[in-house]
Amino acid sequence: MATNISPPKYFGLDEESQSGYKPEVLAGILGFIKPYKGPLFISFLLMTLGAIAVVIGPYMVKIALDDGIAKGDPIALKNATLIYLGAALTQWAVTFLRVRIMAKAGQSVIYDIRASLFKHIQALSLSFFSRYSVGRLLSRVINDVSTLRQFVTWAIIASLRNIFTLVGIVIAMLSLNLRLSLITFLVLPLLGLATFLFRKYVQEIYRKVRAGMSWVNSVLAENINGVRVVQAFSRQEYNFHHFRDVVNRFHLDNALKSAKLVSIFFPSITLISAIAVALVVWLGGAAVIGEQVSAGVLVAFILYSERFFQPIQDLSRRYDQFQSSMISGERILELLQTHVDIEDKEDAVELPTIQGHVKFDQVNFHYDDDPTTPVLEDINLEIQPGQTIALVGETGAGKSTIIKLLGRFYEAVEGIVSIDGHDLKDVTQASLRRQMGIVLQEPFLFGGSVYDNIHFGNLSASREEVEAAAKVVGADEFIQQLKKGYDTLVEEGGALLSVGQRQLISFARALLANPRILILDEATSSVDTQTEILIQQALTVLLRERTAFVIAHRLSTIINADQIVVISGGKILERGTHTELLSKGGYYFNLYSMGFQEQK
Repeated sequence: MATNISPPKYFGLDEESQSGYKPEVLAGILGFIKPYKGPLFISFLLMTLGAIAVVIGPYMVKIALDDGIAKGDPIALKNATLIYLGAALTQWAVTFLRVRIMAKAGQSVIYDIRASLFKHIQALSLSFFSRYSVGRLLSRVINDVSTLRQFVTWAIIASLRNIFTLVGIVIAMLSLNLRLSLITFLVLPLLGLATFLFRKYVQEIYRKVRAGMSWVNSVLAENINGVRVVQAFSRQEYNFHHFRDVVNRFHLDNALKSAKLVSIFFPSITLISAIAVALVVWLGGAAVIGEQVSAGVLVAFILYSERFFQPIQDLSRRYDQFQSSMISGERILELLQTHVDIEDKEDAVELPTIQGHVKFDQVNFHYDDDPTTPVLEDINLEIQPGQTIALVGETGAGKSTIIKLLGRFYEAVEGIVSIDGHDLKDVTQASLRRQMGIVLQEPFLFGGSVYDNIHFGNLSASREEVEAAAKVVGADEFIQQLKKGYDTLVEEGGALLSVGQRQLISFARALLANPRILILDEATSSVDTQTEILIQQALTVLLRERTAFVIAHRLSTIINADQIVVISGGKILERGTHTELLSKGGYYFNLYSMGFQEQK
């Protein structure tokens, strides 16, 4: 049952190409193919040789019939037969070699495309991921690349081979008999009309099929990632019906429409070609009876007619593939051409080993898609090396944005963020982040072992150093109790560990990196009291002689900070120590009175 449901606009349905062929898309695809022009050239030569072999075959049949059988010449018959077999063997050999060469070249091209996508995705800014779903990205990297693989590996050379073969057959047909050739060509307008109608209707369907697949992937990824919430609220049945009746149904309906068009188009091409062959047999047979042409010419012409429509049929199938590949290619290039908001300057320098003197000078920030709504206004902060600064305020006040500007995940619209006097815009991102450690509220662990996840903080560290870092933050005790200790696999996201255990591992990872600047983004808000005690003990070591920024909702994590900065509405309202701010009886005092006291 068809539905009128469409996926949200951000799945790309309204952004897809409105024409099947776009020169810039093809040029972008050919750009990836260019490094493999050597194998392509060899394939082209083999293709040319194969096309000649295809054209020779029917002509040898004509020679065998007219010069061999009709004239009783066994030598002519033998020679024609041997040449025919030679052409067939040549066609087999060149096809074998061409397929091997193109398969290797095509897979190499796809390898390069996937590598480029992966590298580019990692370089994109955080703002991109806030508006681009994981499922949509997976659709680009998996489905669209797979579609493009067929086009790159087979369609390009196959289409050229078909064109060459078609040209050779047309020349052979015209040289044999002009009248029969014209009869065969009478059906070409019908082929053109069928192709035009197919192109008109199939493109929109393919766009919807691609958008539907993105939607399916996105909903699947979302439900798998949120399976605990789904089960906690008993939403399994609702989500199943939504996926089956809306998301999956949209994709199914359009996939069936696509299949329906294909089922009409390709059999129509076969029928039209059969009509042309029938005309040749009828009118050519009459000409043979009237002794206007020889039997050999008629048989050769029938063979040519069938071979004439084979490349046309294959080109029709390639056209179907071409339409799909152009859409996939456009989607891939769209992603690859997505602007990287935060890039190093051409003359960016390596940030030297820092002391940790951080300064925000008249910093303003707003998101690109909403310039009228300021996120941060007139932020002036100066933190001396080794100091701990706590950022407090209501949700959405701008605390995390300050941290993201310091890590240069976002760029200040106005003002300067500097470390040890170095404007962050003038140094490379890698050299900056190598000297920073970040622990988030929701720690992320990669699929692998506990050891691998801690070692991620410093890939040059030894196993002894990894275990030492875990002991410092209090993680060693629970790790030793795991089935395989540090070699225990934690699964993707650390699903087998509690939130507190994952957080302790992330602390060990940050400590192993030995950062000069440490950022704790509400890192203790999701842990239990006992785990927090362990973390507070670890923080004593972790914060020692490091500049630290702490975002927290618990008094215990900020009370000993050298400076507490109170933020509201993107502005700094108050600053000072815990005691100083309480004595003022202002905004911080109210926060403390309403919430912090309960969290001691």
